[in-house]
Amino acid sequence: MGEKRFKKSWLLMFGLLLIFVLAACSETPEDEAETEEESSSPSTTENGNSGGISGDLEIQYFVGGYGDEWWKSVIEDFKGKYPDVNVIEHSGPDINTEMNTRWISNDPPDVVYIDGNGANETQMISDGQLMDISEWAKGITMEDGTPLLDSFISPVEEIDGGKIYSLPLVFDTWGMWYDGAWFKEQGWEAPTDFDSWIASMKQIKEDAGIAPFNTTGQYAQYFQRGVLYPAFAAAGGEELLNDLSNGNVEAWEGEEVLNVMKKVQEIVEADLVDSGFAAYSHTQSQMNFLLHKNAYIPVGFWLPNEMINDTPENFEYSFVPTPMNDSGKPMALVPDIRTIAIAQESENVDAAKAFLEFVFTKENAEKFAESTGAIMNLKNVDLSSNNNVPEFLKGINEMINNPGQIQIYNRNTPEGEIQDVAVEITNEIKLQIVEILMGRITAEEFVEKMTNKAKELNGN
Repeated sequence: MGEKRFKKSWLLMFGLLLIFVLAACSETPEDEAETEEESSSPSTTENGNSGGISGDLEIQYFVGGYGDEWWKSVIEDFKGKYPDVNVIEHSGPDINTEMNTRWISNDPPDVVYIDGNGANETQMISDGQLMDISEWAKGITMEDGTPLLDSFISPVEEIDGGKIYSLPLVFDTWGMWYDGAWFKEQGWEAPTDFDSWIASMKQIKEDAGIAPFNTTGQYAQYFQRGVLYPAFAAAGGEELLNDLSNGNVEAWEGEEVLNVMKKVQEIVEADLVDSGFAAYSHTQSQMNFLLHKNAYIPVGFWLPNEMINDTPENFEYSFVPTPMNDSGKPMALVPDIRTIAIAQESENVDAAKAFLEFVFTKENAEKFAESTGAIMNLKNVDLSSNNNVPEFLKGINEMINNPGQIQIYNRNTPEGEIQDVAVEITNEIKLQIVEILMGRITAEEFVEKMTNKAKELNGN
């Protein structure tokens, strides 16, 4: 009997132990999910940084005239704030081509800086490659609490009914460059409108015996963006500028366009354009400018940085918005914005958003000006006392932030079917630019050819 009771007691204890083990192993999925969520949620470290931002972060950025010094510096600072993030850089002058396969196969980097050959934001949006960051972007604030979207010089672009796919990082623009030291030496005045500009060029031609104006015929978009865009904006504002870019027939038939092209014809007929421009690459035209074979050239802010190794001693880069405006009217600037975005298929969205927020600070804006010779697209960044910023850029920055001295006109990204029309219009403009600058067609013929192209593209 004792032996039987012992066996029963042992079996009872074994049964209770088995029940306990099974109960311990049967934790509900909700409990398990809650435990995982608690362990993976961002925590705040002693220095106030989010300990939850971690993992690999792939960043793609084009390296051109601005160089890569700023990117290296910002990425290093970002890693200091987020030590658990492993930043993988994809960069170089051909990076857009090199990364194309990744984008096509839906395995893109997390963050992309959209600039350089092979980068087309409109196409990327159309292909669904960029993330809609509208709601998140509206909640980003600067150090002083100002909403980021209110802090841009050139506003963020909203398309598809108010959606935001990128943030405008770099404020570049095309205008007229000249050697300020040479001008002072010769007693030449910088122009403020078309009349003073053409008078200046005639004086320079007489004094120095050179063709004062040069551009690249191989890349006629330099004249398109550096002369025609600001001229059209000054003549008819943003509406005219965008209507022309989008192939609006009535816009091309307008009197404002003909008046602009008559100004171009006047420059040509006065023999103020370098006769060899059609064969020049952009670097050759810039080199001729540096050697004082010419006095004016239309280029973006990257010019001094791109030509730093070829710049003669005592050459003083000076910039003025292209003076195609009439007397008494403000000079026009048409921003050429470089944007930054998050890929739709990003595998580390939290780190990508953290990086974009980290980039947009006034401190980083000053560093950008120091290392690139260009301006980050942020208002009220004081560069005046920064000895590491070139003088020409301080003047440009002050000019941009001084309402009334100049007028900024934004060229919108075409949407839908207009995209293809805009591409064809641009291609036709570049062809006709070379023709009119070589004196082969008149202003009237330029307008007629562009009007006919617009009609053709619109099915008229």
